[in-house]
Order: sequence, then C-alpha cells, then structure tokens
Amino acid sequence: MVNMKAAWRAYVLAVCPQVSPESGTLAMCSPEEAALLRLEEVFSETLTRINSLVLQPLLTAAPDPSDSWGRECLRLLQQLQNSSQQLCKVTEESLQSLQERLHHPDSTGLESLLLLHSADRVLQVHMEYIDSYTSCVAVQAFQKAAKRRSEYWRSQRKELRQLLSGMSSEGSVGTALGQALRQPLTHHVQQYVLLLLRLGDTVGERDPARELVVHAATLFGNLQSFMRQALDQALATQALWHTLSSRLRDVLCTPARRLLQDSQDSPVTVTPLRAERALLFDDALVLLQGNNVHTFDLKLMWVEPGQDGCTFHLLTPEEAFSFCSKDPEGQVAWQWKVTQAVCQALRGKKDFPVLGAGPEPSEPPTCRCGAYTFYAEGRFCQATYEGEWYWGRPHGKGTLKWPDGQNHVGDFCQGLEHGFGIRLVPQASEDKFDCYKCHWREGSMCGYGICEYSTNEVYKGYFQEGLRHGFGVLESAPQAPQPCKYTGHWERGQRSGYGIEEDSDRGERYIGMWQADQRHGPGVMVTQAGVCYQGTFQADKIVGPGILLSDDDSLYEGNFTRGLTLLGKGKVTFPNGITLEGSFSTGAGRGLHTQGVLDTAALPPDPSSTCKRQLGLGAFPVESRWQGVYGPFGDFVRAGCPGDLREALLGFHVQSSRELRKSQEYLCCERTHPEDCVGRMEDILEELLQHREPEALQQYLRKALSNSLHPLGKLLQTLMLTFQATYTGIGANKHLQGLAQEEVKQHARELWAAYRGLLQVALERKGQAPEEEEDAETRDLQVHGLVLPLVLPSFYSELFTLYLLLHEREDSLYSQGIANLSLFPDTKLLEFLDVQKHLWPLKDLTLTTNQRYSLVRDKCFLSATECLQKMITTVDPREKLEVLERTYGEIEATVSRVLGQEHKLPMDDLLPLLIYVVSRARIQHLGAEIHLIRDMMDPMHTGGLYDFLLTALESCYEHIQKDMKLHRLYGCWNSKEPW
Repeated sequence: MVNMKAAWRAYVLAVCPQVSPESGTLAMCSPEEAALLRLEEVFSETLTRINSLVLQPLLTAAPDPSDSWGRECLRLLQQLQNSSQQLCKVTEESLQSLQERLHHPDSTGLESLLLLHSADRVLQVHMEYIDSYTSCVAVQAFQKAAKRRSEYWRSQRKELRQLLSGMSSEGSVGTALGQALRQPLTHHVQQYVLLLLRLGDTVGERDPARELVVHAATLFGNLQSFMRQALDQALATQALWHTLSSRLRDVLCTPARRLLQDSQDSPVTVTPLRAERALLFDDALVLLQGNNVHTFDLKLMWVEPGQDGCTFHLLTPEEAFSFCSKDPEGQVAWQWKVTQAVCQALRGKKDFPVLGAGPEPSEPPTCRCGAYTFYAEGRFCQATYEGEWYWGRPHGKGTLKWPDGQNHVGDFCQGLEHGFGIRLVPQASEDKFDCYKCHWREGSMCGYGICEYSTNEVYKGYFQEGLRHGFGVLESAPQAPQPCKYTGHWERGQRSGYGIEEDSDRGERYIGMWQADQRHGPGVMVTQAGVCYQGTFQADKIVGPGILLSDDDSLYEGNFTRGLTLLGKGKVTFPNGITLEGSFSTGAGRGLHTQGVLDTAALPPDPSSTCKRQLGLGAFPVESRWQGVYGPFGDFVRAGCPGDLREALLGFHVQSSRELRKSQEYLCCERTHPEDCVGRMEDILEELLQHREPEALQQYLRKALSNSLHPLGKLLQTLMLTFQATYTGIGANKHLQGLAQEEVKQHARELWAAYRGLLQVALERKGQAPEEEEDAETRDLQVHGLVLPLVLPSFYSELFTLYLLLHEREDSLYSQGIANLSLFPDTKLLEFLDVQKHLWPLKDLTLTTNQRYSLVRDKCFLSATECLQKMITTVDPREKLEVLERTYGEIEATVSRVLGQEHKLPMDDLLPLLIYVVSRARIQHLGAEIHLIRDMMDPMHTGGLYDFLLTALESCYEHIQKDMKLHRLYGCWNSKEPW
C-alpha cells in the first residue's frame, strides 16, 4: 500500500506539478482512482489501435456484398465498429471525469465520476459491444473477412501479438482477430471490478458515494458473467451451424440467434412428432424431422411439468407435444432451459447477468400477448391473430386478419370468438364490406348484434349460431329501389313467427305470422289508402276467405286474389246498411262484375258499431306477439343477471358507423363497456332493494324506465320500437286500435314481471327469502295502478292517434255542438240546459255599466271550467279522473256558495251543470279522451266514484253531439227577453 501511495504521489506531481505534496489535497484522492485513470487511458489507447489495426481493415476486407451473407457480414462489422466507437467515447468521458477529480479534489466529489453516477449507461455501451461482437462470432464474420486479405493479416501478426497476451502463432487469422477484439475488453472489465471493489473498501459507511461504488462494482461483476455466457452461446451456435446441412443452415441461421440446448448433448424424445433432433434457441424451439423443420416461437409456448419426473409438456397455438428424457436430471435441465428461454423471449432482451438470474420472475406468465399465423386446416387457416393468449389459445382481446381482407376485432375465449366483437367481411365490389358488431359465443354470433351490409341494409337484433334468431329489425336504406322494413321474429336466419313488414314502394304494411321467410298464417294487411284486409296467408299468398274494410267502413266478406281483388262468393255491406251478396269477378279493363242479390231494405247500422270493427283481435294472442323481446330478458333474469350476458341479451348502445365498411383501420364503436356491466348490475340490484316501499318504488320505476341503460329501460325502449313499427304511418288505422290497446296493457304486465324477476335475483344475491308469488288480483292492481301510468306516455302518441281516428265521426258531431253552444251567453245556456235558476251563480258576476246578465259569456262556473281543461295536460288515466273529480268538487263548491250552505248535487242537477262546464271547457277530441280513459283505467275503480264521474262525462258528451235542440236555443236567444 505504501508503494501504491508513493506511485500515486509521483504520478500526481508528474501530471499536475503545481500541486504540493504537503498541501493535504492528495489525501482526498485514493490510489484506486489513480489506477482507474491509468486503466481508462490505456483502454482508450488500445481501442484506438484496435480500430485502426483490426476494424478498419476488416471493413475493407468484408465479404463480397453481392450475396446476402456478404451483405449481412458487412452489416455486422459496421455495427461492431459503431459499438466500438461508442465504447471509445464513453471511455474518454470517464477519463475526463477522473482527470477533473484529480485537478479539483477539494471541489469535485467521488460521485462525480462517470463510472459511478452513470454506471448503467457505461454498462449498456459495453453490452452493445458484446452483442455486436458475439453476433460476428456466431456467423464467423471474422473468418470470412480475413480470407479476402490473408497476406495482409499474416503481415500484421506481430502487431496483433503486441495487443494480446498468450496469442498462439499457430492459430488461424480469424481466431486472432476475434481474440484481439475481445481480450482487451475482458481485461478492462476485470480490472474495473477489482478496482471498484478496492475503492469500496476505502469509502466510509456513511459516505454518500458508497452506494454508487457498490452498485457499479455489482454491475460490472455481473457483466463479467454475462460476457462469458454470451461468448459461450456464440461459440456453441457457431459450432452448431457446421453440423447442419447447407439447406438447414440457410433456414435457421441468423446473427442474433443463440443456441441454448441441443438434444445431441442432452438426449430427449419428442412425441408425437418423433423429432430426430431438438434445438432450443433464444427465440425459438426447432424440431428436425428428416427434411422437415418445425419452428415454434418461444413467446407462444407454454411449459407444463409431467407426472413421471422424466417428462414435461409443451403447448403451442397449433401443436402439443411432450419431451421425455432418460433421467430426471435431463428432464430438469431441459425444462429449466425452455422455461427461462420463454421468459427471456417474452421480456424481449437477454437476461442479465445470466440466464434465469434476472430480477423478473423465473416462471413465464400464462397470460401473454403475441402474434401468430395459423396454418392448420380450419376456420382460422392463413389467419393472423394478434392479441392476448392463455395456454396456447387466443383468450382476451385480439385481432384476426385473413388474407382475403376479412377482419375480426374483439373478445376471445379458449381460442374462439366469445364476447363482443366486430367483423368486417369483404364483398365482391371494391371497398364494400359487411360489418357485424355483435356478441359471439364459441366462435359464432350469438346474442344481440348490429349488422351493416354492403347492400345498405341494417339488421339490429338477436343471433344464434351465426344466424338471425329471435327478435330483430331488418331495414333497407330509404334510397333503395324497393325500400322495406321488417320488425319481428326470426328463426335460423329466416323470418318466422309474428312480424311486421312495411313495403314503402307498394304502400302496404303486413301484420301477422311468418314461416320460412314468407307470410304464412293469419295476417292483417293495411294499405296507404286506408283499406284493411284480414285473412289467411299461405306461402306468401292470400288463401281462403277473409274480410276487407275500406276507409268509409264498407265491409266485404269473402274470397280475394293476392292483389286484394274481390273474387268468388262474397258479401258487401255498405255504410248505409245496403248489402250485396253474390259472386264477384274482374277482367282486364272491364272493372268489377257481380251476380247476386242487392238488399236495400236493411236499416242503417249504428255508426258507433260500424267504426269500431277491429282487426287482429283473437288472431294474434297478445301474450305471444313479442315473445322474442320478452324472452331474452327472461333468460337474463333466470340466469341470475350475470354481467357478461347483459350486453348479449339486452343489447348495447352503439353509434351507427357506416365508415367501418370502408376500411379495416376503424374497427371501433362507442358502447357500454362489458367490464363495467357487473358493477352496474350490482348497483342496480342494490338500489332496487332500497326502494321497495310503494312511493319509493314508483320513483324507482319511473327512473329505471326512463334510463335506456337500465334493463327495464332497455326493454321498454325495444317495446316502443315494435309499437312504432306497427302503428305509425300506414299502420295508423282505426281498425287496429284494439290490437294496440291490448299490446300496451300486455307490455305493462311484462314490465312488472320483469321487475319482479329482478327483485327475486336481488334478494337471492343478498341471501334473503324470495317474495311470495302474487295472485292474479294483486298483480292486476300493481300493473294498472303502478306500471301502466308510467309506461303509457311512451306509447301515448301512437295510441291516442288511433283513438282519434276511431272516434273521428263522433268527435266531429261533438265539436259542431260545442261550436254552436259557444255562441250563446251563460244565462241562455243555463236556461236551455234546464239548470234550476236558484243554482245560477249570477251574484258572483261583476258587471260593467254596459253589461247585463243576459249578455255575459264564459263567466259562470269558471273555476270548474278551468279545472276540467287540465284534463288534456296529462296522459295518465288516473290523473285525468282526478281532474274530473276536482271539477265535480268545484261545481259543488260554487253551488254551495250560491246557496249559502253545504249542498250535495243529485244526478238530476249535476248532469246539466256538468254539460255546461264541458261545453265551456271546449276540450277537443273529448270522445277519444273518454274512451282511452275507460279502456286504460284501473279495474279497481269500476263501480266507484271515478266510474260514476266518467259515466256522467260520457252522458254529457252524448248529449252535446246528439240530443241538443239547438233551434230552441236560437229561438230563446233571438227573443231577447231580459232577466
């Protein structure tokens, strides 16, 4: 140590003579730092000599670049030269930091040394050089380059000996070149480790630089092991290529590939492939079988231990085979090597410091990401899958691409499409695709989906085994040559069951049964002209007898042709009661011909009964019309409302994106995320349990039904779609009012059953006892009293339109009566209605000087009139009846004030007063309002006060349209008798 210190002092005086040995600053720099400085100087000089003596001549003597291997060797040598230049540069920077420390020891701490504060960077430069060097070794780039200038290299042998220690005069030039490029670095790193360890011994425990010194020493100690391992692998790989045929060498040899294990060194038997030789590289497992080469990517290889201690199993995307060794030791060695090689391949870099000793787990993950092209025959043949894997199978999110342009993006499970996915299927014409946004189960579409076809048709509905099955809507583009829309049920890709088809081109809507994509069974046809047909269809043709209703309520009963032309025996009943019964026929250009009996003696039928002829009632039981909508929800509830089935059965929300068919780069859509569905479903069920009291339940149902992301809201939304498809546009026909009214009530019953199903699931999840089964009476009370008022607004517009059309004639007469009554002052109208004079509220009226009671208009019973007018502000039948009840109360309150005492009106007094209020309220379409209330009111009100008041209102309505002797009123008014 004394000699080292003396040498250090002499060196300092030599390089920095202005520093005095007695100044005390030398004590701040250790002999180890001086040795490091000298080491860096020597290494820098050596690198410069190596570059001029070896690398530059190697590049000029590189193999002929006209062949592929020549170009590859040239690339490797250029890469090695670049790595050497980077190594020289970082060595110079390290040298400068050491010199700065030497010149300013009092202001520059030990941590300022590049070798310490940037040890990771210095290490990385060394590793890049090692990687470049070993790649040259593996493919014998030095030997190939040396052959082109062998005379030159023999003349430089003396110079090479000066660079190397222990160089043999008998070795090949290529070996000498390799040794010249490796030995200085090996020695340099070895000295780094020794000096850093000694430097660490001189640094105090509390010195901030100690941790840096220890870290650097550890890194370069590991680098020594890494260099030895990298060189061993490169030499083993180089030796391997000599044992293979040129064909196999061309297939397998790459500069970056390293041999890790060879079955010739450690024998194994591979079954069922029966490979003759197994080669484990750092990127692939290769099995040689005669002239066949089976290569398996390590990133997509799973290792599973065997049962007997001598066997382990390997699983790849398309192959599964076993490795069997003669003894457990061989099995352990192979399995460990394969496992660590898989880990290394997945990390994308070589292990540091040595194979399997890195900080990452030594067991590869079972779930991983990768890309693979399938070659085996099957649906995935030639398709490339990129995404998540689990035990050799696509599992998770991924993308499948076929050579023909077909593309699938979505969820996979155990190697098959499973969950939400988007698939593009190219069609014959350029840039035309069918786009399927759908749920998949075990490789085929199953559940809810949205499909946009290259023909501009769009299908939204359910699938099963890849075919349309269940409820769905198929709609063509409005600009299509024959625009058409079908809303209904499907079976194995064909329209089957109850469905609605609208043919815009022909102006017809069919409502009825289907079979094998044809109208088959009972059906109703409605035309744009208002003509309705009900009968039987068979194979898309009208067969047998049927009935035909025209817009003027003419009725034909008999046989038809497909074009709804009268043919054969039949009977026509005209609106005035006249009937024509006989045989009908038609000919080209000759019009309709008939032979039969014309009966003109029949009395005209009651208009109310004529206009109320309803079609479809009884032909399509209301419970079975939309089972394709109710069914998936029932399945979802019976399955316990699992989150992974929520989208598949209840649908997802997605924007229509027709650009998806134009390019495979836009496979995305906005929708609810399946991973969030479980949590949301839990929240929904939890909230449901917290709102079971009557008032809270009503608020909960109102909120749920208005939210399209809630299962109940989604169900209601789909039912609204079916309702609109049936009863809007052409379907707005008065003869379908009964059909629509039945559906609304059935929808309310189904929604209540859906709520009850969700409640049972929520109770079951909480471990609570299920609620008792409801009896029919209790269920009807809940449906009409709770659910129907909440769902009626969703169907009200279409339903009320049907009521308007059905009662149009009655409302027209009523409106005319109201118009006539509105001409007259209050006193004349009260007198005409035979309201007793002591009930007239004349003292409530404030007259001006120019007024008299006989001229006052719209002042009497004003509060009751304004109250009744509020009936049209709500769609809830119960609220309408409550308005009617308050109107009755206002009438009685006014009468009591006039009489000065509490007074209950008998029916004889109430009816004329109510007629007066109704006439002054001037409610349009009162007949439609009354009939809708009557049809939709809660059965519990039958026979009660509400029933009585509604009956009274009906009487007023009938009086106004039928029984008014308006000429009496005219006479009274014209007499101008003062009161």
